[in-house]
Amino acid sequence: MAEDPLQWETLDTEIDYTCPGFEIRRDDVRLPDGTETDYHYVDESPAVVILPLTPDGDVVVIEEWRQAVDRVNHGLPAGSMEGDEDTVDAAHRELREETGYEADRVEHLLTTEPSNGIANSVHHHFVAHGCEPTGEQELDDNESIRVDVVDYDDYLDSVVSDELNDGRSALTLLQYELTTR
Repeated sequence: MAEDPLQWETLDTEIDYTCPGFEIRRDDVRLPDGTETDYHYVDESPAVVILPLTPDGDVVVIEEWRQAVDRVNHGLPAGSMEGDEDTVDAAHRELREETGYEADRVEHLLTTEPSNGIANSVHHHFVAHGCEPTGEQELDDNESIRVDVVDYDDYLDSVVSDELNDGRSALTLLQYELTTR
């Protein structure tokens, strides 16, 4: 396959900063016009985002403190994949850990690069069917999460009314609404 004339050439790459959850990577690059410069971006593991539906069609949501925006987020369960974990296994695990719910089955909705101008993030979005509470949450040390169950149409309305600020959650819900429901 021929190279795209817009493609940058990576000359070197290094991690500038490491913290729990992600790293900051610096690439030394050559632009198509020959200019050499550096480019920094967030380097993180792939993640899953889950739309958990109860047998009655309600949505299991989480309320989680988000320090970066200084407020509680009313979104869907989501989290990083571990090692070479399969995406479906990761979706089941994250749902169980963050909510204490288990699903009969999960279906892949879409895969996105939500911030590819500043991060190499890849998000795998799923819908989880038949979700029932089966146990306790197993939260990470840096998670503060409360679980709620909301009416599907009310949650969908929260996207339209600009009340749902979490982009991952809004995208997952809208993809499900437009392609499946």
